[in-house]
Amino acid sequence: MGRDVPAIAFTREDRRRYRDKVRRSLDVLAQMLRESRFEVERPQVGLEIELNLVDSRGEPAMKNAEVLAAIAEPDWATELGQFNVEINIPPQGLSGDSFARLEESVRRRLNRARERAERVGGHLMLVGILPTLREPDLSEGTLSANPRYKLLNEQIFAARGEDLHIVIEGVDRLDTYADSITPEAACTSVQLHLQVAPSAFADHWNAAQAIAGPQVAVAANSPYLFGRQLWRETRISLFEQATDTRPEELKAQGVRPRVWFGERWITSVFDLFEENVRYFPALLPICEEEDPRAVLDAGGMPLLHELTLHNGTVYRWNRPVYAVAGGVPHLRVENRVLPAGPTVADIVANAAFYYGLMRVLPTAERPVWTRMSFAAAEDNLRNAARFGLDANLYWPGLGEAPASEVILRRLLPLAYEGLDLWGVDPAERDRLLGVIERRCVTGRTGSAWQVDTARSLGGGHEALRRMTLRYVEHMHTNEPVHLWD
Repeated sequence: MGRDVPAIAFTREDRRRYRDKVRRSLDVLAQMLRESRFEVERPQVGLEIELNLVDSRGEPAMKNAEVLAAIAEPDWATELGQFNVEINIPPQGLSGDSFARLEESVRRRLNRARERAERVGGHLMLVGILPTLREPDLSEGTLSANPRYKLLNEQIFAARGEDLHIVIEGVDRLDTYADSITPEAACTSVQLHLQVAPSAFADHWNAAQAIAGPQVAVAANSPYLFGRQLWRETRISLFEQATDTRPEELKAQGVRPRVWFGERWITSVFDLFEENVRYFPALLPICEEEDPRAVLDAGGMPLLHELTLHNGTVYRWNRPVYAVAGGVPHLRVENRVLPAGPTVADIVANAAFYYGLMRVLPTAERPVWTRMSFAAAEDNLRNAARFGLDANLYWPGLGEAPASEVILRRLLPLAYEGLDLWGVDPAERDRLLGVIERRCVTGRTGSAWQVDTARSLGGGHEALRRMTLRYVEHMHTNEPVHLWD
């Protein structure tokens, strides 16, 4: 949903035209899939990283406009809250020393941005949820200035007709109300993109769904919200509730949520776009001039503006992406389950684990999604978010087992095999997957470190503030979190 949109008031006619354009775009997409008009020869990977801004005391710094002006680089952008920014890393292939180059590229950009941000009193922090956030920090006044966020906020609350009710039962209990979508801004994530051929998309999406739970278990980094210790990856539950357009009555009727794991394994990427159109009303019914049918009939490649905008307002944990680059359309799986941080090294290790698995699982002789139910994959995600590496997860051939055992015994060997198939340098493969292994062996994720450190400092907001400052220091060393003191 990164597209800029104007401030606007929508009419009933706008919504009718938009629905017509979305359905026409869906028909055009179906024809393009039948006629194989997509880029398939150059698989690319990409990365988006969301960050928080803190001041010198570790408290939220509501100054992303000043920080972005100081950074002054085109790959940096606003996010929902004034204490958020985002960096987009250019796509690249996977082979040789590509992960080392990716890590060096991200660190170089962060170091340059850090120096400039600190001149205006902003300090960058890679974390799933900023531990020092308090409820007054998340009001409509802390939305970023970009009109699209105000418009999205208005449309979600127009659909709901009432305040958000956020309830999370964890170690502590959170039960609160919000009159804006700014609690969503507390959720800062890493998005991993993988370009795939249309014929292989369903297998890749199914595989990504199957491994979402283990991914979250080994990368959990969001234990605190509003001073309460909740889930190991609280961000999962918070994001689901902070963008929910359904009042209680619609939930009871079985209306689907906009943050959605899904409800079935798929056979085509078309299934996902068609579900989006069938189940979800438009939040931002903005029509562009392009006639997708006319463009396609004339030999061009339509951008499918309305369909992609609508897709951007359905927040699947693994989302399909349609885009056109250099006049050629392509499809990507966007993996959205991971929190940011704790370090760039940890982020790249998480990426290596994911991309290694995504090289092997989609082409397995007996695919994992044929040997486990979709409900089991969804339960895995929820259990992993709540309990991290202490979760029990289901995996074919193991049954229910601790997350660390599933990863060490089943998934890490597959990730090694996958990185070999990508042609990744063995030393890089061993270094990065070694980070995943050591997290499992030590039980030290970002969440575990945060909880242990805050407890050692006595608990309460002051402990969270001091822990946050220590976290930022460790983050800049780029030592993986399992090595943090």
